[in-house]
Amino acid sequence: MLEFLLIDLDDTILDFKKAEKLALSKTLQHFGMEPTQAVCARYSQINRAHWQMLERGEITRAQVLLGRFERLFAELGVEADPAAIAADYEHNLSIGHFFLPGAEAALERLHGKYKLYLASNGTAKVQAGRLESANIRRYFEEVFISQLLRADKPSPEFFDKCFARIPGFVKEKAMMVGDSLTSDMLGGKNAGIATCWVNPEHKKAPESLQPDYTIERLEQLPVLLEGI
Repeated sequence: MLEFLLIDLDDTILDFKKAEKLALSKTLQHFGMEPTQAVCARYSQINRAHWQMLERGEITRAQVLLGRFERLFAELGVEADPAAIAADYEHNLSIGHFFLPGAEAALERLHGKYKLYLASNGTAKVQAGRLESANIRRYFEEVFISQLLRADKPSPEFFDKCFARIPGFVKEKAMMVGDSLTSDMLGGKNAGIATCWVNPEHKKAPESLQPDYTIERLEQLPVLLEGI
């Protein structure tokens, strides 16, 4: 029987895509730029690529936080201070939240039956603000943020540091739950624990990275766990 659940935050519990678009729009407007659909979509692509490079250990977190804006404005031919823009964007992203459908109810059902741990690659300041806004810190035994652990998913070091802080931890009783194949699923597999992929868009996982379980939304997790 499973006992320990490590759960991702962005696009697993909270709608990061929606929050990202709103925060970026506010930031661009603040610096006198029009947040067109094309610009927002391109930023999202650049941002995702930078985080994936971080997951592969190719760049640092600081290079992610500044590099994504440097790249965007270089493509737009706009002169801007990436540090100032990054700070404003992170502030906007840290305030408010949007739950994915059924996610909050799922946490309520899981709480008390399993020991829940949040496991996120997000920036500490941003995630702290979003957790407070959403009032879900109370569901978790502990919150593991990669920036504070000084290790990022999917590295074994991130998971080893998490496991070391979980009382009575047993790998055979643990599962990683999240939306990212390259961060959550790969990390969980490399760490030797079960994996559950939150896959609302019905994407196909490569043969080399098949999750143990797949659900569309977090709200389906309680029923899945009852059958394991």
